[in-house]
This record gives sequence, structure tokens and C-alpha cells, in this order.
Amino acid sequence: MKTTKIRIKNLFGISETELDGKSIEITGTNGTGKTSVIDAIKYALTNGSDRDYIIKQGESEGEIIIETDTGLYIDRRKRTNKADYKSVKDGGREVQGPEAMLKTLFTPLQLDPVKFIQLDKKEQNRMILDLVEFDWDLNWIKEQFGEIPEGVDYTQNILQVLNDIQADNGAYFQSRQDINRDLRNKRAFVEEIAENIPAGYDAEKWEKYNLGEAYRKIEQAKEINSRIERAGLFKDSYNNKVRGYEAEKELEISAEKDAIAAERDNLTSTIERLKAEIKAAEDKLLTLDDRLKDKVNLAESRYNEKIAKLDSDMQTADKYIGMEPVDVREDEEEVRTAEEMRKHLNEYKRMQDLEEDCGRLRDISEELTRKIELARNLPGQILETATLPVEGLTVENGIPLIRGLPVSNLSEGEKLELCVEVALSKPSNLQVILIDGAEKLSDENREKLYKKCRERGLQFIATRTTNDNELEVHYL
Repeated sequence: MKTTKIRIKNLFGISETELDGKSIEITGTNGTGKTSVIDAIKYALTNGSDRDYIIKQGESEGEIIIETDTGLYIDRRKRTNKADYKSVKDGGREVQGPEAMLKTLFTPLQLDPVKFIQLDKKEQNRMILDLVEFDWDLNWIKEQFGEIPEGVDYTQNILQVLNDIQADNGAYFQSRQDINRDLRNKRAFVEEIAENIPAGYDAEKWEKYNLGEAYRKIEQAKEINSRIERAGLFKDSYNNKVRGYEAEKELEISAEKDAIAAERDNLTSTIERLKAEIKAAEDKLLTLDDRLKDKVNLAESRYNEKIAKLDSDMQTADKYIGMEPVDVREDEEEVRTAEEMRKHLNEYKRMQDLEEDCGRLRDISEELTRKIELARNLPGQILETATLPVEGLTVENGIPLIRGLPVSNLSEGEKLELCVEVALSKPSNLQVILIDGAEKLSDENREKLYKKCRERGLQFIATRTTNDNELEVHYL
């Protein structure tokens, strides 16, 4: 698509001028209105301008009309007293959504290729990547990654977006670093804990082990063993105790007999000496047998009680005398083992929790790695299906390469050639390139640019500052 007519009236510094579909170079000194032609065409295509005043001073309306060889008709008017006017027709029919349609007709490089050369490499890369046509949106991002990655400027080209997603300073990479660091620390803790836990440690067994019941079992066994021991000792001392009790009895009786005999002798002497007291002594004498009998009965009773008590204890002892002592050594060893094993339970549970955390962190780290690798691989897949502005374009780590070289490494002439190739990248585009400030190029590069445009059938409108006071239009 090329222009067949461009008519400008009362826009910027232009009163009225008309251009046909030929390539031209407009020359003249500063202030002669060279750039006004370029700005007017940009205004027609973009509805925008960097200038404060679009309408020529003293006028109330400015207009530009562009006609193409495909039947496209653009009529845009800037007004001071009423609303602006625009009409975009294709084949005689009014275009719905004209502003959006016009944006499809050109690339940013077409409007100012010289400015492209003067941009820093970051902006140059951005402009080239923006030319890669690939239909994507945030839903596509979510389908690829299962989420919308944070810390990414989604106003960028998709290739720059993917580069930011996988970048070393990106959220995925940084998160993976943090997770891997946490994973290493927790694995170190696990290894440290494992060193102090016996091999084959059965946490479930020792957690369920009933120490209280084991202690009660051992105490019961020890109590039985004590009774067995006491029964044996009691039996050995039984006869001795019987003899002792019998001796106590005999001694008690003998002592009483001796006392009675002595008293008897004393009383007899008293009777002989004291006749007056005979009756009393005889009466008292008569009671001595009863007294002796009472004493004997008392002694016998005490003896029988002690023997009965001793026999009762002997019966209790007999229950245990024939029993074998209970061997509690195995139970005591088990309890000691249980006590030692249960000391490790808390650390073992902590180790298990850490291992679970490690597993979870490994899964997250692997998923982040998958997403990073996905962001690294997707550009290649995109470039296989995307519409590329120029041949030989590849992208590596978010940086566009032209035939293997970064754009910043291209010469001025190669960069200008790139602009021409971009302008021709879509056959349906407006095959016009606007070159404002051609004097910024060397004579050689300027001629190379014009030649390249002519060779490729590209219409160009260029301005070049000269020392001529009058505006001149040169058809090339």
C-alpha cells in the first residue's frame, strides 16, 4: 500500500500543499516548515503530535487527506470552534474503529528511523521485540505457568516478559534461591538429628511403650521376691522363736515359784514368831495357790497367743517358700532401653517434620525450575510460529539478534537497512517511511537508505536541513 495523494491545509506551519505518491526529500534551513509535512502525516496516522499548536496560526481548522492505491481514504481535521473530525474509508465504506485500524498500517520505525539509530540499545531492543507479532494475553500466561508471575512488567513484548520471568533477578529465580537455601539448612538439621538417633529407630514402638505399666510389673515381681526371701528367713527363725517363747514362759514360772517359796519361808517364820498373826498368815497362805494358778494361766495364755501368731505367719510364709524368685533382669533391661529410646522421640518427630518440609520445598523448587525453563524455552517456540518483522531475527535471553548480532552491534547503515526491512515486513502495511532529519546521517548512509527504499519499492518522505532559505521539494 502506497500513497497516491497527500493534501495538507492549515496544519502546523503549512498553508496548503499537495504531494503525489513519489518519494521526496524536503530541504531548507530551520524554520522553513520541512518537519511540518512529516508531523502532519504522523498526525493523520496517529491522531497525536508533540507540538502545542497543530492548527496554523490565524486559522480555525486544519486538515490532512491521505489517499492510497488500495482505496484507503483518510481525512482528519483539527478544529478550534467545534469537535475534531475524522473519516477513514476503505473502498468507499466508512471503517468502524478507525484508530485501531490505522495502527495496523505502520510500525514505529516507519515514522522515525533516524531516531531509532540514536536510541540506546535497551530502547532499540524493545522496539524490535515489539514488532514480533504473537497473540497473547494474561490468560495465556496463566495457562502456561498456572498463575500470573509477580514482578513482571506485562506492558512489554511477550519475549521481554518471558525473559523477565526467567531472569536471575526475577521472582521465580529469587524464590527458588530462597527455597534451596532453606532446603539446605533443613537437610543439615536432619543430618545432625539423625546422627544422635540409633539406627533402625522405631519411633512408633517407643512412643506407644507403657513405661508405667512396665514399672508396675517389675515392682510386683520385686514384692513377690521380697516375700519369698522373708518367708525363708522366717521359717529359719521359727523354732528359735518357739524356744525363746518357751524359755520366757519357764523363766516367768520359775521366778514366780522362787518368789512364792521365799515368801512361804518368810510367812512360816512369821507365823512362828508372830502367833497373833497366824490366822492372817494362814488366810493369805490359802490364796497363794490361786495366785499361782492365775499366773500360770496368764503365762500359758501369752505363750499360746505368740505361738498362734507365729503359726499364722508361718502359714503365710509357706505360700512363698516353694516358689522360685521372678527373674526381672530382662524386664529391667527393656525398661532401661525404653527410657533411652523415648528420649529421642521429640528429636525424631522434629526430624520427620523437617524431612516433610524438605520434600515440600523440593517440590516447590522443582516447580520453579520447570517454570524458569518454560520461560526460557517458550521464546523459541514463539519464534517458530510468530510473524517476524525481518529475516534472520532470533532472540537470546530476551535480546533480539539480527543474523546473530545484537542490534547495538550493527552499523548505522545496517540499522537503517533494518528499518527498511521492518517497513516492508507486512505487504498490507502502508509502504511509506518518514525520515525526519536526514542530515543526521552521513552522506553515504543517507544515499544508501534512499537507494534501499527505491530498490524495495518503498515510498519515502525525508527532510534534510540545508543552508537554503527557501523550502525545496526534490522528487527522488
